[in-house]
Amino acid sequence: MAPRSRDEAHRAATPLELFFDLCFVVAVAQAGAQLVHSLAEGHPATGLVGYCFVFFGVWWAWMNFTWFASAYDCDDVPYRIATLVQIAGVLVYAAGVPRAFNENEWNVAVAGYLIMRLALTSQWLRAASAERGRARAVALTYAAGIMLCQAGWVALLFAPQGWRHWLFPIVVVAELLVPPFAERRRETPWHAHHIVERYGLFTLIVLGETMAASTVAVQSAVDEHKAVAELLPIAAGGLLIIFSAWWIYFAVPAHERLISNRQALPWGYGHVLIFGSAAAIGAGMEVAVEHGAGVAHISSFAAGASVTVPTAVFLLTVWLLHARHFKHGTVQQLTLPLAAVAILGCTFAGGWAVFAAGLVAAATVAAGVILSDRARTPLPVRA
Repeated sequence: MAPRSRDEAHRAATPLELFFDLCFVVAVAQAGAQLVHSLAEGHPATGLVGYCFVFFGVWWAWMNFTWFASAYDCDDVPYRIATLVQIAGVLVYAAGVPRAFNENEWNVAVAGYLIMRLALTSQWLRAASAERGRARAVALTYAAGIMLCQAGWVALLFAPQGWRHWLFPIVVVAELLVPPFAERRRETPWHAHHIVERYGLFTLIVLGETMAASTVAVQSAVDEHKAVAELLPIAAGGLLIIFSAWWIYFAVPAHERLISNRQALPWGYGHVLIFGSAAAIGAGMEVAVEHGAGVAHISSFAAGASVTVPTAVFLLTVWLLHARHFKHGTVQQLTLPLAAVAILGCTFAGGWAVFAAGLVAAATVAAGVILSDRARTPLPVRA
């Protein structure tokens, strides 16, 4: 398992990586479904806490594999088998999401995590056997750190129920500290363009899952409640939001900024908010549809907020992580933050909140395109 080159030309995601992402969406869908139930029943605080806990597990397992693969993907038989074992662990984790979310029962989820982490640890040990010096120390540190943190997750199963929500953040912090600690003296040879492509593909898949969930919700509501007039504005607004989210995320070449871990780690870690909010938009769309059909007995403000809040978080996080680094002038810099504030303001539009938010999102894209074109157009030379 020789390390890949950071300057490798034409580096692209492999079919196995795409398969890995698609299987992860099963867990994302499970987390989103549980969030829908909590929001529709009027328990937003409980739902958001459970969603954050469960989604962190999904995102962190995906991120661990993605960065390792960018540095050491050799695509031979042992590597493929270890990756398929990780996929099996993902599916076990997804099966345990409902219990973890609703009952704080993590046995199945942690078992799935254990399967994933054992496979990933074997990969790091294999990488260490092919490395020398500091590179070998980095791989061994990763293997040790992963297993220590996994021991922490297993230990949580034996903690009293009331303590788990308080101990969970401690293990999360320990997980987040493993990469910077392991790579403090030498970076792994991750590939900037490959990493950005992998993150972009996962964003696409999550947005696709959001679109699918919204479509199924609208179809079910129309079939069962015939609430076409109430649902058309929600469907149109949701479509505009998802289209705009795609356009805004892929508007800038993010790989140009990822020079070292100093830029890459905050960028990679920050994507938990992008992925989480993108998936939450789909959950919010389902809640808004259920409210429009008269199924979810919550206020129109709460139904609108279930879409506008994650949409605003998505826009702000995309701006913070990479869009702002490619903007010129105050107007360009303020476009996305002001759009996020305006979308939050749409929450007060009642039943038209989603449609209004969609119009704001589309107008934001139009404004961004116009401003970018003006910035690229040279000024006329005066005689």
